Amino acid sequence: MAKYSRIEVINTMRETGLVPLFYDDDIDNCIKLIDTLYEGGARLLEFTARGGFAEEVFAQLNKYALSKLPGMILGVGSVTDGSAASRFMALEANFVVTPVLREDVAVNCNRRKVLWSPGCGSLSEIAKAEELGCEIVKLFPGDVYGPDFIKGIKGPQPWTSIMPTGGVSPTKENLEKWFEAGATCVGIGSKLIKKDSAGSYDFEYILKTTKYAIEVIKTLKA
Repeated sequence: MAKYSRIEVINTMRETGLVPLFYDDDIDNCIKLIDTLYEGGARLLEFTARGGFAEEVFAQLNKYALSKLPGMILGVGSVTDGSAASRFMALEANFVVTPVLREDVAVNCNRRKVLWSPGCGSLSEIAKAEELGCEIVKLFPGDVYGPDFIKGIKGPQPWTSIMPTGGVSPTKENLEKWFEAGATCVGIGSKLIKKDSAGSYDFEYILKTTKYAIEVIKTLKA
């Protein structure tokens, strides 16, 4: 059973405004990354299930977070079907993110009252997701649609909560565009979880940039 309710997850998304996301098949790298993000103020993490044995890595990482990082909420992304969602929920995933709108994922997550966020790219998809109980819609890929898309959606549907992912940068200029357009939070992957020229994670950059992004978002939300 997930430790954090869907209400707690959505409130944390709204409060911090930042959902870092990454995949790595090395648990030691994952632990170093989550420690760094936590120190930087992040309280959510989307582990993107994009490789072999992703479930095993997620299980270890979630156990670590639950025992060592109070308030750190782990979810899983890149989930493509309801059965995969169920397997990750059995590992106590606190939220499930999909690249597309999948009704089987909605049904399985709603059954266990776990927050799910589907990738949507049209007003019709967003409306359908909300009919299925979605609390926050993932706009993906964000750089294809841009902040103006969110502004357009919020006109007829001001109640809609949107999380752009893909094409979001942890800079003041870019974050301003998304949040001023009405984004609830943003998902950031490789532009936050950076590697150096040698292919190793730049933990100093990740820490500094996480702190900076959260502070900028806090100011924009004030």
